[in-house]
Amino acid sequence: MNATHFKWLGYTEGMSFLLLLLIAMPLKYLAGMPLAVSIVGAAHGFLFVAYVAAAVYMAWRFNWGFKVLVLAVMASVIPFGPFLLEKRVLPSTEKTSN
Repeated sequence: MNATHFKWLGYTEGMSFLLLLLIAMPLKYLAGMPLAVSIVGAAHGFLFVAYVAAAVYMAWRFNWGFKVLVLAVMASVIPFGPFLLEKRVLPSTEKTSN
């Protein structure tokens, strides 16, 4: 995995979280359609685990340090977190991945 793959995984995980919060959960609680949460929630759960595992790998590969790893994991549970992390952490990582 390189910085570009991690960035796209972060985008995908972030979008799945936003879909879960902004579309699937309102469909469940306001429209009585719990299937949306089941589908989007399962996809988001898989992407969340993949993102955290990738963050651990990237921290090891690029010597991020514990603070950056904690920020990456925290970004995965905050709406828009992976997008903000990518703007602050990955530019320096991409320079060292080539």
